[in-house]
Amino acid sequence: MEAIRLEFQPEIKEKVLKLLSEFSPNELRIIEEDSNFEEDKRKVHEAYAKLKSGNTKLYTFEELDEILEKTISKYES
Repeated sequence: MEAIRLEFQPEIKEKVLKLLSEFSPNELRIIEEDSNFEEDKRKVHEAYAKLKSGNTKLYTFEELDEILEKTISKYES
């Protein structure tokens, strides 16, 4: 199957769904998008831009483990 994304005005949603309901489930499946899709997409693009520009500090698993150990021990006492 192929997938496309449609954007339409809210007032025609009922008409679009009525038209699409004429197809069988084998021909067409309607998949609702996550309501946070656009926000998540924006965050991913921002993170990718920072990564490409070199403005992001990357850590190895060992460095991360050390940071977490220090943080945990700070609050254990």
